Amino acid sequence: MLAGELSRILGARGIHYGWVVAAITFVSSLCASAAMSIPGVLIVDISRDLGWSIGDISYAMAVRLFLFGAIAPFAGALLVRYGLVRMMVLSMSLIILGLLLAMGMTTKWQLWLGIGLLLGIAPGMTALVVSVTVASRWFTARRGLVVGMLGATVATGQLLFLPLGAFISQGWGWRAALVPAILAVTACGVLQVLFGRNYPSELGLAPYGEDKVLPPPSAQAGNAIQISFAALRLAIVKPAFWFLFAAFFICGMSSFGLMNAHFVPFCADFGVATVVAASMLAVMGVCDFIGTIGSGWLSDRYDSRWLLTGYYTLRGISLMWLPFSDFTIFGLSLFAVFFGLDYIATVPPTVKLTVQAFGRDKGPVVFGWIYAGHQIGAATMAAAAGASRDALASYMPAFFLGGAACVGAGLLMLLMRNPRTSAPASLVAGASHQARA
Repeated sequence: MLAGELSRILGARGIHYGWVVAAITFVSSLCASAAMSIPGVLIVDISRDLGWSIGDISYAMAVRLFLFGAIAPFAGALLVRYGLVRMMVLSMSLIILGLLLAMGMTTKWQLWLGIGLLLGIAPGMTALVVSVTVASRWFTARRGLVVGMLGATVATGQLLFLPLGAFISQGWGWRAALVPAILAVTACGVLQVLFGRNYPSELGLAPYGEDKVLPPPSAQAGNAIQISFAALRLAIVKPAFWFLFAAFFICGMSSFGLMNAHFVPFCADFGVATVVAASMLAVMGVCDFIGTIGSGWLSDRYDSRWLLTGYYTLRGISLMWLPFSDFTIFGLSLFAVFFGLDYIATVPPTVKLTVQAFGRDKGPVVFGWIYAGHQIGAATMAAAAGASRDALASYMPAFFLGGAACVGAGLLMLLMRNPRTSAPASLVAGASHQARA
């Protein structure tokens, strides 16, 4: 009822309700991503308080990252099968449950269940696919803009609010630092229930940029796993899949697995305060938002293989330079801007190459499997870096390894053949077709 009334009020002023859905999705994705990443800035404080090693906590975070990726191939089918609003509310409910369990944890099984299991599964239910779903269902005009803005929230949300968590942790303890995330995600869940809608036709509207009201597709039962594995069987016989999977594996290693989980404790080893290090992550988040949208613009105009070669190589150089920055404010700020612009700029060209290689129908689903590779890489590095810190009392090997792997990914993209363009290389078009299949 509230959504219908608001739609009429906005419609009288020439504002399409799709922008309300996009805004709610933007805030929800931002808060969910922030909630998932907050424990990463609290590693040192949790370790000191509970007497657990950095490795102990890192292993649970590695499970979280792995599960986030393992669910991703099925996210699109789940959204189609059960509905956008229902899946968003379920995802946020599980995030809240995971954070509450983490806030009260005193034993390692609670660490593994709260931070590892629940905070891994919950955001994976929607992942990057939710931005594509909203854009394809609610927008015909301005789709690219909506995809870029919503897609950037995944990494930006994981970085932007970390200074707040670090500040609260220093003043009131790490448990209190989880409270704002719980409140924010709860508020987003309420907004989804009150104002979220699955399709424009539920409010008697056409998608933005069209005049005809489109009926929602018929519900399909029991095919989420079948759709996902059918796409995987198609993909694994093509070299393009393995090139993109390997490169995205390294992307996950060097971004979510290394920076999100270990940048703050790495800086702490060199005497950098937690709030200062978390602030650098926030700078990365702002730059990531700019860089990801800019990368989408570039990928429409230039060969995505060359873009990825540049992105991965520059990222590798920056990671190997970081230990020599002397960890001054200037050096860290320079790194944060440079690395942040490239943080997930790899996503738009990777998506474009995937759709070119596998077509409009299968491309978005195949991308889910490639994104799973991203999160497997993130989980691998999150665990390996923690083990390195425990065994060698140093993060240096992990950061040098991450940098070298990125340079290798850049060279790998040079060897990849340009996929045959079987359809317009549009993520939105592919996702829209999938949603109506």
